[in-house]
Amino acid sequence: MKRIIFSVLIFCTALAASSAYSQTARAKKGAAETKAKADDEQDKKASEWVDSLRLNDPAKEGRLRTVIATHLKTIRDWNNEHPFTSVPAGINPATGNKLSDLDRQIIANSAMPESVHKNLMDGLRKDLTEQQVEYILDQYTIGKVAFTMRGYKSIVPDLTQKEEETILAHLKQAREQAVDYKSMKQISAIFEIYKTKCEQYLNSNGRNWKQLFKDYVNARKAEKAAG
Repeated sequence: MKRIIFSVLIFCTALAASSAYSQTARAKKGAAETKAKADDEQDKKASEWVDSLRLNDPAKEGRLRTVIATHLKTIRDWNNEHPFTSVPAGINPATGNKLSDLDRQIIANSAMPESVHKNLMDGLRKDLTEQQVEYILDQYTIGKVAFTMRGYKSIVPDLTQKEEETILAHLKQAREQAVDYKSMKQISAIFEIYKTKCEQYLNSNGRNWKQLFKDYVNARKAEKAAG
């Protein structure tokens, strides 16, 4: 009887071990398939961006696809492997406000090695003109430079050339920094940093940003009511 019980225990233990192994194997397979699918999506995105340049140079196009896809995948992996919880909760020393989950994720992503950004920019500039480089950066950031610039021109229609050049320079800095972040929420948060710099610049240049923005909003409301 003891021998029978012992055999049953051995069988149950082996069965449980086999089941655990199967579950682990399925989980690994599922993760690998998910990553492969995500990689394919990034490869497709890189190809679409490069193809839209119409370079008609297969060698350049191949290098650029690799550079862009590598950057997209590296950003994604770093973001996923360094969640906001990897950054201790605390306060923003500039404002005293409690760090949000988004703040903490941006801090985590900002710790990515500088070589990641350098590899992207060096790779783009190796085969593209500066205008073409800007085009690719605009694809990463869905055209936020032009969109935001139009907003400033609407709110401050009498921008001087110097003011416009300064604002545009800030927005281009935002764009280049933002390509190292994964989600649109993160990208928008990076742009907010530079939009604040733009508005501080306008204030220091004799403008009253709050009043200008208020006047703009009131004017749009009045137009809507009249329409």
